[in-house]
Amino acid sequence: MPKYKLICFDVDGTLIEGVEFSWSYLHDCFGVDKNRREKARDDFFNQKITYLEWALHDIGMWMEKGITKKDFLKAISVFSLMPGARETLLALKKQGYKLAVISGSLDIILETMIPDYQDIFDEVFISKLIFGKDGKIKEVIATQYDMKMKAEALKLVAEKYGYSLKECVFVGDHYNDIEIMKHVGLGIAFNCKSDELRSVADIVVNKKDLREVLTLVNA
Repeated sequence: MPKYKLICFDVDGTLIEGVEFSWSYLHDCFGVDKNRREKARDDFFNQKITYLEWALHDIGMWMEKGITKKDFLKAISVFSLMPGARETLLALKKQGYKLAVISGSLDIILETMIPDYQDIFDEVFISKLIFGKDGKIKEVIATQYDMKMKAEALKLVAEKYGYSLKECVFVGDHYNDIEIMKHVGLGIAFNCKSDELRSVADIVVNKKDLREVLTLVNA
């Protein structure tokens, strides 16, 4: 019997290379008002607003500027799939693991880099942008499961499939992955950019190749 059953992944900096936080990068690309975005960020970290409210606020600023799907695709064209990502995901899937994305990133990034992601992942927690015929954002389904709430998404998925948290693995790279990393049976800090995440992870992978995860999960 395999020790682990559910493998969860972050997106920015983990499945996707070339970006640390996609939201900050896109704000810079789109020339969003710096004062407004920083105030919303500070309000979240000072617990004045929820993560969901923060996400909706920031997407609202993109909507105000009339940012189109074409604009998004141009901005994220500099991103790439992390080396070994597709091979790793398909191998894990073939081996019978349940796979999940738990990320504060955007679905347009995931679907651009992994067009068949809905066939690969059993569960996906991510913010979704729905575009109208004019290419502009028509509807938003923002995730609340980022930062500390990532752990809640993990618990939902584990409960759905009848797994204990000790049978779960999480692979992430930054400070917003700290809380979820504390709850899994195996926490892998991959391409890590946070000293605190390093301190709570079970294993730190410095090599930028997700195939390293295959070996660790099957050890």
